[in-house]
Amino acid sequence: MQFGIFDHVDRVSRPLAQQLDERIRYVAAAEELGFYAYHVAEHHASPINMVPVPGLFLAAAARATKKIRLGPLVYLLPLYSPLRLIEEIAILDHLSNGRFEIGVGRGVSPFELNYHKVSYEDSREIFHDAYETVLEGLTHERLTHKGKYFTYDDVPMELRPLQQPHPPFWYGASNPESSRWAGEQGCHFVTLGAIKSATANVAAFKEGIAKRGGASIPKPEFSGGAAAGVHRQMFVAETDEEARRIGKPFHEQHGWSLSKLRRENREYPGFHRAHPETFEDAIKQRTIIYGSPATVREEIAHQVDELGLNYVIGSFFFGNMQLDDALRSMRLFAAEVMPAFAKL
Repeated sequence: MQFGIFDHVDRVSRPLAQQLDERIRYVAAAEELGFYAYHVAEHHASPINMVPVPGLFLAAAARATKKIRLGPLVYLLPLYSPLRLIEEIAILDHLSNGRFEIGVGRGVSPFELNYHKVSYEDSREIFHDAYETVLEGLTHERLTHKGKYFTYDDVPMELRPLQQPHPPFWYGASNPESSRWAGEQGCHFVTLGAIKSATANVAAFKEGIAKRGGASIPKPEFSGGAAAGVHRQMFVAETDEEARRIGKPFHEQHGWSLSKLRRENREYPGFHRAHPETFEDAIKQRTIIYGSPATVREEIAHQVDELGLNYVIGSFFFGNMQLDDALRSMRLFAAEVMPAFAKL
């Protein structure tokens, strides 16, 4: 059983330069506390993410750490030149001395894709074409690919990643179809959402990876060689009351940033993404975990058992939270929650 960190890096009231310095200290603290990996989001034109070029931020994090694994969750592949992304991945793998993890996805927000002049309706096809191109370029000395959206002919791959044949791929999925695809590709996997939907997604992923016969880059630190994880926003304090009293405003600030583009753009045909309406709804739906160490331990144990997980990634730093609040919560989690799962 492993624990990781997920981070949106949503907007705060402090200067961005200060926020980025704080985030580097946060990643370094996560490493010291024994977290397996730090995963950062990619979003555009939205206050939910102030590092829309995740590779730049991860390069800084790589030079400030030595052990923790690092990667985007996810690169929005429809927005990239695959050739340029292959080169970025290789550089980041060397800057991190072989600690890079390649999270990929098509992008959940039609509004963000549209700002880039990428059709949401076409984004799945574009994603698959880009994914095949990136995989081809990372595993061959010359890149030749002829697809509907991307075509390359005998391009020299002068930059090679440190990890061979390539850094591990990850996929973040919110529906069974994508979850099954991730398993069939041999990716490592993270989902989110309410228990019912998350359970269906994990089950679909496991079906896919069993069909394939295992992860393309197996990880012995995870049972079965493939990470099957869930993301949960967390806040830990001495008591349940304190955790919910202190954490609730930060959750609500984060929710405002997360929903801003949907509020401004109203509806998008064919796009439906449900989120709990209130803090109390999120607690009831178990998409967030707030409480004392004992409460958090119990809830994680239930979710690990119900969903069949071997990986849990927590967001401990969100909304307008101060660095000290995030570190206090994360340190309590590392000291009094993580050890209970050390032998799983």
